[in-house]
Amino acid sequence: MNIGIVKERYSRIKNQPRRKLEKDFHYSTYSFLMLLIFGGGAGGLLYWFDPLVAPEALATIFGGLLGAGVLMALFPLWTIQVVALFLVLGLMGGYGRIQYPPAYMLAGLGVLLSASVQLVFHWDKVVVLRFGRFRRVRDAGIFILLPIIDRIADFVDTRIRVTDFSAERTLTRDNVPVHIDALCFWMIWDAGKAILEVENYIEAVTLSAQTALRDAIGKNDLAKLLSEREDVGRDIQQILDAKTSPWGISILSVEFTDILIPKELEDAMSRKAQAERERQARIILGTAEAEVASKFEEASRAYVDNPAALQLRAMNMVYEGMKYNKNSLMLLPSSALESMNMGTLLGAAAFQKQNDPEKSGKENTDD
Repeated sequence: MNIGIVKERYSRIKNQPRRKLEKDFHYSTYSFLMLLIFGGGAGGLLYWFDPLVAPEALATIFGGLLGAGVLMALFPLWTIQVVALFLVLGLMGGYGRIQYPPAYMLAGLGVLLSASVQLVFHWDKVVVLRFGRFRRVRDAGIFILLPIIDRIADFVDTRIRVTDFSAERTLTRDNVPVHIDALCFWMIWDAGKAILEVENYIEAVTLSAQTALRDAIGKNDLAKLLSEREDVGRDIQQILDAKTSPWGISILSVEFTDILIPKELEDAMSRKAQAERERQARIILGTAEAEVASKFEEASRAYVDNPAALQLRAMNMVYEGMKYNKNSLMLLPSSALESMNMGTLLGAAAFQKQNDPEKSGKENTDD
């Protein structure tokens, strides 16, 4: 088949699966420690069978076991373990020590058991396959894998996870292009389903969240996305949770972190908001003026049939004007002064002003 045709066919597929190293077991620090213990036991047996064993032979055996451990840590496959086993046995046979079966068996047992003992942390669960079929889900602790028969499908972290995703330049229902960044909080409640029902559950959750977000943007107006983002996020969470529950995954919440709109639209919305605030301010001022006019009208009706009260009110207004604005000039119609008998009032004010020594002295100085 033409290579160009193959490349063109696969270039149409987005999110192609990444190459991932298959693992049959997890080779940890505890595995190296176990390998060291068995290697020490095998060396001790050799020395017990032959006290004159050469130190170079022991060093070669320990080096072979260490190399086998490194090889299994890099490539944790049962095939590699068999190769490592033959490597160790070949080194022992090369030095002519294979005639001591107990040491031979102890070294081989170390290679086998070092890869079989598995440690699971508190937050992990392990899916175990036997002859390629689902066997069980192991919880936290230590367990033994049967060499070559059992294999670990994967370690599954059951803690709450957070995945960020986005929808770029997606049109809302009122045809506004927006860019939305969001976070999705989720967790795995059934490790077996997460491994057996979907190939890559992390990628499946991320792509499903992006699809649900784009669908929600297209169904809502920009105003609703901006003002009711919590409700929109809750709708996306319910849609995602219904989709991922068969995979053993629960979607806890979806939260918008940022909503970006075009700069021109942002300026127009800013001007609209300013105009709306000015309109509300003017409405408030007009309402206040109407309330004040209504109160004045109500007060005027109280003075219609009571001229004495009106005169007292007028005199009070003149007095307050003279009291708080001593350096100002107040002009009143003569008829108003006569009706209010303001001559007596102004005379009293002038008398008070003359009796104020500090004020009088200042005025004389100014003169």
